[in-house]
Amino acid sequence: MPLSEHEQRLLDQMERALYAEDPKFATALEGTGLRTYTRRRVYLSAAGFVVGVALLMGGLIVTPQLIWLSVIGFLVMLGCALVAVAGWRKHPVVGPGAGLRAAPPARRKAGVMDRMEQRWQRRRDEHDGL
Repeated sequence: MPLSEHEQRLLDQMERALYAEDPKFATALEGTGLRTYTRRRVYLSAAGFVVGVALLMGGLIVTPQLIWLSVIGFLVMLGCALVAVAGWRKHPVVGPGAGLRAAPPARRKAGVMDRMEQRWQRRRDEHDGL
């Protein structure tokens, strides 16, 4: 449930007061640990993906008898790609007070028809203004 305008202003005032009074504590509440953990997870997944490519190629090129090595390399690549994409999508918002604020309400993506209507309305408004 989103905050009312008055509640949002009070929350902003409290955040500013917290930053003015104790910036170290406010920074600790931002969630930088989670952001660092997520970034590290994505980097390790990328490195694991490269290892998976090496296993896949090694199994196919160097020793064709070891087809199971290629299968393991493919599975490592797939797993690391899934972990990296999941970590990237859950990447927290960066900025002062990001960990203290309530999440914004989910917005509906504009469809093709909605965008076309918006363009048409802009053109009509521009034409009426001339």
